[in-house]
Amino acid sequence: MPALVLASSSPRRQELLTQIGVPFSVLAPHIDETPRHNESAEQYVERMAQEKARAVLAQLPAGDTRCVLAADTSVIVDGLILGKPADQAEARAMLLRLSGRRHQVLSAIAVADQTTLRSQLVCSDVEFRALREAEIAQYWHTGEPCDKAGGYAIQGLGAVFVQAIHGSYSAVVGLPLAETAAMLSAFGVACWQIKEAQA
Repeated sequence: MPALVLASSSPRRQELLTQIGVPFSVLAPHIDETPRHNESAEQYVERMAQEKARAVLAQLPAGDTRCVLAADTSVIVDGLILGKPADQAEARAMLLRLSGRRHQVLSAIAVADQTTLRSQLVCSDVEFRALREAEIAQYWHTGEPCDKAGGYAIQGLGAVFVQAIHGSYSAVVGLPLAETAAMLSAFGVACWQIKEAQA
């Protein structure tokens, strides 16, 4: 049994963790993701990662020594957290707000076992080129924006909007790999296990 539980049903996070050779099982967290009154975006994202880790840790059977990795990612512009668009009109509004300017992507990771919880916040800046109304509409009809924070996927079709990234690409996708690898190592979970087994 893998020594790590990923507290996420996100295919992107699963792909990123597999990319660095870490075996894991998946257990999705179920938490209230409503921001608190006067909570900053940074506080919110880190709290979400911590609460996801705690929620999944609580689901493990007594005596289970595995550790749990959780993450949360939000797109921030003008101090606002852009979640997943509810419909085409909301996706259009989000993408127009991002058009031709720079925004922040905050990704937090949390790793927990029965005695310790550690978390870290990673901030990246993403710069969009100017977007046209017609391509925003066309992009919506691809289906990609529907379940993506900020209404776009940098690892998918939305990559054509991105002029520059300042920070961690993998954090923008949903899991900052350098920071994740370092934190997992502190909990005794090594990278490259899958790669070494295949060699």
